[in-house]
Amino acid sequence: MRKIAVVGAGKIGSAIVDMLRTSGAYQVAVIDQDEARLAALKVGEGVERICVDVRDPVALAARLREVFAVISAAPYQLTVPIAQAVKAAGAHYLDLTEDVAATRQVRALAQGATGAFIPQCGLAPGFISIVATDLTRRFDEVHEARLRVGALPRYPTGGLNYNLTWSTEGVINEYCEPCEAIVQGERREVAALEGLETFALDGVAYEAFNTSGGLGSLCETLAGRVRNLSYRTIRYPGHGAIMRNLLNDLALRDRRDLLKDILEHAVPATLQDVVIVFVTVSGLKGGALMQETYVNRIYAQPVGGRPMSAIQITTAASVCAVADMLADGDLPQSGFVRQEDIPLDRFLANRFGRWYAGDDQALRTA
Repeated sequence: MRKIAVVGAGKIGSAIVDMLRTSGAYQVAVIDQDEARLAALKVGEGVERICVDVRDPVALAARLREVFAVISAAPYQLTVPIAQAVKAAGAHYLDLTEDVAATRQVRALAQGATGAFIPQCGLAPGFISIVATDLTRRFDEVHEARLRVGALPRYPTGGLNYNLTWSTEGVINEYCEPCEAIVQGERREVAALEGLETFALDGVAYEAFNTSGGLGSLCETLAGRVRNLSYRTIRYPGHGAIMRNLLNDLALRDRRDLLKDILEHAVPATLQDVVIVFVTVSGLKGGALMQETYVNRIYAQPVGGRPMSAIQITTAASVCAVADMLADGDLPQSGFVRQEDIPLDRFLANRFGRWYAGDDQALRTA
């Protein structure tokens, strides 16, 4: 039985551990530098707990010698030292980061690595790129690919219309850093929180705006093939305006630790959420202008008897599916592997990918 180490004992890390453990297919170890967090982690029997300073690649590598793969569910600031440790240990590496700069460094580390390096294996970046790539391959000429994803409370309250469902640091980072896009055939950087649009889905009003990191390597992959490519995060109306005031007018983009404290003090967390995946591609097929849309909702539900939020389920299921496909030999066993190299049908057929069956998954052609 192969052993997988999960770095990070937070909300997402614990969900990954639970999914892997309950599958019965892997030995699982969870690694964190916080001994109290490890002790408080509620997972079943048989999970090894390892306390080590994950900021120290040498110390971490020493604990990874017999590990098949390492999944990093740690904050994005720790991505690079963890990846360095995994390369030194000769294991496969997967992560969930949305941070563009960190991913570029992971890609550089993949050169000469004996294992596969597969960053950005979550929901977005991650699954969203797998869906978009599958749709674009059905067209002779792609005019526009619009990727929209949101992890939203089902019962929002307050002016932000938002509850904390995953990493506060991650949310702030994607609201602040530059965003990639393809505009009229040219790769560009666009500002986060801009590009505001509104739409309704099954009678519910939403807004969407630019956020950083959601496209992963898709801009590079689709350059020269797609006229327009954009990624935006879905929120309930009014959220973006308030966040722009906090980050720009109050200059909290320069005091992110303070903003994190404010949000975690004032905005409740929730497990009652829904993840919306909404991808639309239009272009030419056989000389006719056509459009295909993938729509999916995944709701919070129990996993192995434990309540999990939708963002926990979708993020954990995505990276577990990729690790499982890697173990089965369905993916390259060394070097840099992009999310868009993963076939959608194989992903959805995987035992972990099946969590994306959702409540109303549909592929529609119009």
